Amino acid sequence: MQDTQPKASRRGFFLSATVAGAAVASATLLKTQAPAPVAEVLKPAPEKGGGYSLSAHVKQYYKTTRV
Repeated sequence: MQDTQPKASRRGFFLSATVAGAAVASATLLKTQAPAPVAEVLKPAPEKGGGYSLSAHVKQYYKTTRV
């Protein structure tokens, strides 16, 4: 008689463990709460230039990076 079940292999075990770990990690990420909204209060631009300012295009970038 032939054995119809495949033999367990080390490679198959590690593949299954990797897939299970990825599933747990993605489920954990999906359960996290959304980040706090970006502050709507804008500071005036620095007089000598430079520095960080929360402009409209920066807000748009933040919207595109949300998961």
